[in-house]
Amino acid sequence: MNPLAVITGGTKGIGRASIERFLEKGFDVITCARKVNDLEAMHKELHERFPSSALYYLPADLSVRSERDAFAAFVKSKNRTTEVLINNTGVFIPGQIHNEEEGTLEKTMETNVYSAYHLTRSLLPEMMENRKGHIFTICSTASITAYPNGGSYCISKFALLGMTKVLREEMKPYQIKVTAVLPGATFTDSWKGTDLPEDRFMDAMDVADSIWAAYSLSARAVVEEILIRPQLGDLD
Repeated sequence: MNPLAVITGGTKGIGRASIERFLEKGFDVITCARKVNDLEAMHKELHERFPSSALYYLPADLSVRSERDAFAAFVKSKNRTTEVLINNTGVFIPGQIHNEEEGTLEKTMETNVYSAYHLTRSLLPEMMENRKGHIFTICSTASITAYPNGGSYCISKFALLGMTKVLREEMKPYQIKVTAVLPGATFTDSWKGTDLPEDRFMDAMDVADSIWAAYSLSARAVVEEILIRPQLGDLD
């Protein structure tokens, strides 16, 4: 049986690239996204490309607690051990703390932080029992560098990095690896419509390859943080 990876927010950007890389490497994958049409189209394409690996999916908005719980139950219903968890679900709403729309903080925290917190808590007991697994959280350079139009997004990504650091300490005795991924500007749907040239951004597959490289290390080593930026540096 193939090893299993759970990758949230899987139809676009870093999530989609990570699914492709893990399927290619012989993993089965369970994923979710809000739009069922996107999930169905991705499943059709990737099943044809990687017929020896299985891709399971469930439409879910992980900012909603009931849907987070439903996705966790869906994962558990497969009766499989999770080898890799990639908490990728996220939202970016540009703005400033003093003038962003009311409710932006709540929506951003629910999507970026609570989704990772609750899903991780749901899947950890079995991983701890097996003393095996690798958890990746997709943070951001915004987790370590504040910028004026970051608002609630920066708040959420600082929190997500803090959560990952705490989890790393907690999981040491259980041989579970925990890695924070801090990508700079990556060419995903968040940047649709930008006037900047595509070569000013990283490719999402660069991030996925970095995740795979960190996972591929021996059991005696862990990459605690992956900080990866465009070659020309952060966007101004």
